[in-house]
Amino acid sequence: MNRIRPALRSFSLFLRTPTLSRSIIALLALAILLLLAVNAATFVMIQRTTAYNDTVDHGQQVRLASKDMLGLLVDAETGQRGYMLTARPDYLSVHDQAVAALPAALGRLEALVGADDELAPRLGRVRSLYEQRLALMEHTIDLTRTGRIGEAVSLIRSGQGKSMMDAMRVELTAIDEVEARRLVERTNQSERASQVTVAVNALAALLILILAGISVWLVRRYVEEIEAAHMELDRVNAGLENQVRDRTAELTRANEEIQRFAYIVSHDLRAPLVNVMGYTSELEQVGKIFDHQLTALEKTHPEAVEAEALRAVREDVPEAVGFIRASTAKMDRLINAILKLSREGRRTLVPEVLPMTAVVKAIADSVHHQAIESGGEIVVRDLPVLESDRLSIEQIFGNLLDNAVKYQQPGRPVRIVVEGETTDDGRVHYRVVDNGRGVSARDHERIFELFRRAGKQDQPGEGLGLAFVRNNVRRLGGVMELESELGQGSTFHLKFPTRLIVPGDAGDRL
Repeated sequence: MNRIRPALRSFSLFLRTPTLSRSIIALLALAILLLLAVNAATFVMIQRTTAYNDTVDHGQQVRLASKDMLGLLVDAETGQRGYMLTARPDYLSVHDQAVAALPAALGRLEALVGADDELAPRLGRVRSLYEQRLALMEHTIDLTRTGRIGEAVSLIRSGQGKSMMDAMRVELTAIDEVEARRLVERTNQSERASQVTVAVNALAALLILILAGISVWLVRRYVEEIEAAHMELDRVNAGLENQVRDRTAELTRANEEIQRFAYIVSHDLRAPLVNVMGYTSELEQVGKIFDHQLTALEKTHPEAVEAEALRAVREDVPEAVGFIRASTAKMDRLINAILKLSREGRRTLVPEVLPMTAVVKAIADSVHHQAIESGGEIVVRDLPVLESDRLSIEQIFGNLLDNAVKYQQPGRPVRIVVEGETTDDGRVHYRVVDNGRGVSARDHERIFELFRRAGKQDQPGEGLGLAFVRNNVRRLGGVMELESELGQGSTFHLKFPTRLIVPGDAGDRL
């Protein structure tokens, strides 16, 4: 972390100095807050759309259950009358099958309706009429079986059974009509929510493109200024050493400002871009669900489907999704271009033979006083020699030792041990072991991400240190692993090749 503090101070100075880039960054921060608000609104819209779909499906089930109920009642009545007219048992079997299925059908309908204030009273009347009608049918069948067909016919001619069936048809039809009306209302609500979601995402994509254009324009402007400065340096190079130094310093500052600005822009734009991509996929799936629901409704009740709704779901939504995807793809290419500019001028690695025991002891001495204050200690054992880049190695071990001292377990003296050996595969394996706070298993990878920190946030820092450590390790051809348990300390494993091979393009890699 000690190596990062100068960079943070430079960044703070950059923010305090009035420049065009600082103004753009302030505008970008405001725009990102607006994008986050847009993403939150989109998420709410998707949740509402899902709820609308659930209620639409429930309404369809209620309608199907009511139709099943009415069909079974008709089957039971048909079987009753067929048996009375012909006295054939096969008609009676139709009646018996329908009667046997009716309780389950009624129970399913009651479960779907539940405590619905509008439907429950009607369903209660259906149950009462259904029980009376079944009792009447069973009575006429019993009369027929005992040869009292005349009495059975008289009961049928009285019209009592027909009145009951008509009343049940009225109630079940009313239930179906209520659900059909609700279905139309919910479909309209879903369509409105979908249109709002499309508009919000399109606005977010447009805003991102505008910001990207501003950022690229600003970087290009800086690059042009640098090129102009180079030409001026070539013109006055002869005999003007002081002016050359001044111009070189100016170019260096401008280049550093470009790299800082390009990195900030690319990082801050990446997060909302990913959100827009994710919500676009959700929106596409929602459109498919709407299309499926409208197709089903169009087959059963074409009069309830509006042409405008079909056009919105089948034409407008896919068109909007395509626009968003194309816009985000363009945005991704712009970010990659900015990143490519920011990587220019990276430091070239310089391999040298390093007496690692002395190197790490010198780093430990710089933080030893902090460990002494809590009664702790730092132990550096004999370490194998390594041929690598000195500055990168110092940054790696300096950051790890600084973190181990900083994040010690309260009430427990810190103890840090650095040890290592050469492995059988010809690599050098170092371990930095501490008894500090430790890291929970779910955060083992999180702590290596840029701007991400784990555990209690009671220490200064921006979440950059371990990310840079891992990048440095990888650049040196090594790997870095973590073993840690919350409250039990951590062990960082560093494995390097014994000799660093620097390719021709090493300076271009992060």
